[in-house]
Parts: sequence; structure tokens; C-alpha cells
Amino acid sequence: MDSVNVAGPTHQLRGLAGTGLVATLAATVVTTGAAALARAAGVDFEVPDGGETIPLPGFAVVTGFFSVVGTVIAVALLRWSARPAERFVWTAVSLTAISLVPPFLSGADAASVTALLGLHLVAAAVMVPTLARGLRPRGSVA
Repeated sequence: MDSVNVAGPTHQLRGLAGTGLVATLAATVVTTGAAALARAAGVDFEVPDGGETIPLPGFAVVTGFFSVVGTVIAVALLRWSARPAERFVWTAVSLTAISLVPPFLSGADAASVTALLGLHLVAAAVMVPTLARGLRPRGSVA
């Protein structure tokens, strides 16, 4: 007689949440570091509406917040979707595409817009594959 592992789904949800939090930290560090490099290369990250410059900690906060949102979406899909990895990738790519619109609407100069677009893609490049891997069944290669 096979025993049922009741802790399995809970363990997998917790594992994905932990993976998401580690990926969030990594995305935050990488994105903030890339923003610092862009600033050192002369990108001012000035948003004309009010003449404010985006501070480096702002990149960390926004990346961290939206990475946690992505992790919550992944955990919810793991819990309630029959095909969580596929649905997550579709959702994450769609949301990443939508996130590329505001830099164009910001009125910032071309260098700032280009850097902001790149930073969005850097964060997505860390988070999406990591969470998608965590959503695949154990032993799955696809």
C-alpha cells in the first residue's frame, strides 16, 4: 500500500516561495548594480515630470516589490493551476511587456529610457526562468 505524502504540496509551495525570495534578492542586487553602472556611464535617470532623478535605492525597492508580486503569482499558479509553469511564463512575459511601456511615457531622455528598458529585462531574466523552473514537476526537463 502506498502512503500519501500530505506534506508534499505544502513543501513544494514553501520551496517555491523560498526560491522566489532568493531570486528576488538576486534580481534586486543585479538590477541595482546595473543601474549604478548605467549612472556611472552617464545615464541620469531624470524624469522630466518634476525634474526628479530616480535614486539607486528606488531601483531596489521597485525591483523587490514586483519580484515578490511575481513570486506570489507563481505560488498561486502552483496551488490552483493544472499547468502552472506554462501559465506563469505566459503571464510573466505579458506583464514584462506591459512594464516596458512606462519608460517610453516618462519623457526621460533616450539614454534613461534605454537603461530603464534594460533594467526591466534584467529583472525579468533573473525572475522568470527561476520561478518557471520551480514550477515544473520534479524530474521534468521541459
